[in-house]
Amino acid sequence: MSADPLSDALAVTDARSVFSGGFTAGGDWAIRLRGRDKLKVNAVVRGGCLLVREGGGEPVKLSEGDVVVSDGRQSYVLCSAPAVEPLDSGDVPMEPGTRMARLGQGEDVACVSGHIDLSRDSGELLRRALPELIHVRADAPEAPVLRWLTGRLVTEMKTRRAGVEFASDQLAQLLFVQVLRVCLSESDGLPPGWLRALADERLAPALRLMHGDPGHPWQLGELARAAAMSRTTFAVRFKEAAGVSPLTYLLDWRMSLAARALRQDTAPVAALARSVGYTSESAFSNAFKRSVGISPRRYREAARSRAAPPGAR
Repeated sequence: MSADPLSDALAVTDARSVFSGGFTAGGDWAIRLRGRDKLKVNAVVRGGCLLVREGGGEPVKLSEGDVVVSDGRQSYVLCSAPAVEPLDSGDVPMEPGTRMARLGQGEDVACVSGHIDLSRDSGELLRRALPELIHVRADAPEAPVLRWLTGRLVTEMKTRRAGVEFASDQLAQLLFVQVLRVCLSESDGLPPGWLRALADERLAPALRLMHGDPGHPWQLGELARAAAMSRTTFAVRFKEAAGVSPLTYLLDWRMSLAARALRQDTAPVAALARSVGYTSESAFSNAFKRSVGISPRRYREAARSRAAPPGAR
C-alpha cells in the first residue's frame, strides 16, 4: 500500500465517481433524488435552491458554487420552495446529448449531479466515515478548485468532444476527492471513523504505518511511539477518533484489503493470508468469516458470479 490512507481507502472500497447529468430550473420546481445506496453529489453552478431531507430537519440553503454530498441512505429534494410537489428524478426526461433536464420555467438555476458507486464493497468503510450530509460552501478555502472542476464538467457536457464520458467521470472523481479533503480540514463534523482519525495530525503517523505495511505484526507500543504518546493516551485518543481500538482498526483494514484482493485477483488464499499478516490460512479464513460473514472462497465465488456476463452464469 502507499501509506496514503485516503488514497488507500478509495482504492480498497473500489469507489468510483460517475457523472450522471444535471438540470436547469426556474420558477416553481422540485426534484426528488434517491441515493439507492450510492453517495450522491450535487454542485450548484448557477443560482440557488433549497435541499430538503425527507427524513426531517431544516432545509439547507444552497448557493452558486456550493457542493453537497449525501450518504445515499435517504432521498432528498432540491427545490425552489419546500411546498412545491417534487418530481421523481427517474420521471424527468433528460436530453440525451447533454444529459441535462429542464424543470419549471426558465434557467435561473443550474445544477450538475453525480454519484459515487460503493456497491463493490457495500460502502461500509467509506460510508461509515462520512456524515449524512456534507455541505461545502462557495466561500470555503477549497471552493475555487471545486468551481473549476464543476466548470469543466459543464464544458464537457456542452461541447461533447471526443472522450467526454471518460473525462466527465475523471472530473467527478477529482470532485469527490476534493470534498473529502474539505472534510479532513473540517473534521469536527465527522463521525468517528478512519477519516476523522486521519484528520488528527497526532494519529496520522500510526495510520500511515498500518497502511504502509498492513502485514506487519504491529503492537500497540510501536504505534504509540510513532504518535509520540504513551500507550494509554494513544489508545484512548485513537478510539475516540476512529471509533475502534488501534488493533481492531488494523484487523478491519486487513479484511478490507483481503476482500478487494479476493474480488480482483486469483492469488491462492494462503498467499493472500500471508500478505495481510497471517501465517496460517485457517486463522485468516476464520478471521475473514467473523468479519465478513462468509469464508474467503465463498466470497470470491460470489464476486465472480456478480462480475460474470449474464450468459456466462
